[in-house]
Amino acid sequence: MSKVGEQKKMMNQNKEIYECVIVGGGSAGLSAALLLGRSRRQVLVCGKGNPRNAPAHESHSFFTRDGISPHELLSIGRDQLKPYKSVEFQAIGVKEINPSGNQFEVVFEDGTIKKTRKILLAFGVMDEFPALENFGDFWGKSVFHCPYCHAWEVRDEPLAIVGNGETGIEMAALLKNWSADLVLCTNGKADLTTEQRTLLENHKILVREEKIIRLEGDNGQLENIVFETNEKIARRGILIRPKQTLGSNLAEKLGCELNEFNLIKTTTVFNETSVKGVYAAGDITSPMQVIAAAVFQGNVAAGGLNHSLIMEDFV
Repeated sequence: MSKVGEQKKMMNQNKEIYECVIVGGGSAGLSAALLLGRSRRQVLVCGKGNPRNAPAHESHSFFTRDGISPHELLSIGRDQLKPYKSVEFQAIGVKEINPSGNQFEVVFEDGTIKKTRKILLAFGVMDEFPALENFGDFWGKSVFHCPYCHAWEVRDEPLAIVGNGETGIEMAALLKNWSADLVLCTNGKADLTTEQRTLLENHKILVREEKIIRLEGDNGQLENIVFETNEKIARRGILIRPKQTLGSNLAEKLGCELNEFNLIKTTTVFNETSVKGVYAAGDITSPMQVIAAAVFQGNVAAGGLNHSLIMEDFV
């Protein structure tokens, strides 16, 4: 029997040893699992089924699935993995990942430990909401971070941008393609140059510097922004870029380098990180955080990971 055949036999006999553990069961993780399953790899996908876009009613800008709910999209992804018996799922989070020779020991939240040859991180990011009353009621619906995902539904409506400085200017320019009725809310003193103010004025974009205290609306649909003066302005949608943090500290513990966006830096075209044998995909690697990008990155990372396994075994 060949070396590869012996390894496959051993893995089938001992399910505690995998060729890849994928940390995260979202779009990136499931995309990677599909390619690895089709490559006959022993894979364990660890995900709790709580995607970042869960508050949204619909997912958009993903070819063939425009308008699908986030949970239905992931359900279809999991169903399409069923023919690939070498792919397993586990709804238990990962607590630690420790290098062990040319493998890794994965410690789960329930204390169990499993070994794997490769790691794919796809656990996503967490958004830090601003301290605005009722903000969470509108997030992912009429308050959004990505116009490509949500702006079409509020096109030509009165909209607001919550941002400041150069970022606020860039966001205003981006959103203007969906609506000409825009207000830039800096949520405090505006950090704008004279030239920037003139630019906004030329595009008929009003600047409001008052602090925002709450949002008003019904069933996720924004109706008013309320300032600290209790004055209200009617808006049907808000574009905002909340601060983000990585959804887990596993990358930091492993020693993975971060990029200029404080996301995980990938050092190869196949999304391998600075730690050999550890790959990353999805929102944790790029500010281009849309489903199509996550699916692509998961596929690419899995291809690179599989190629690495092939070359290690082809001796």
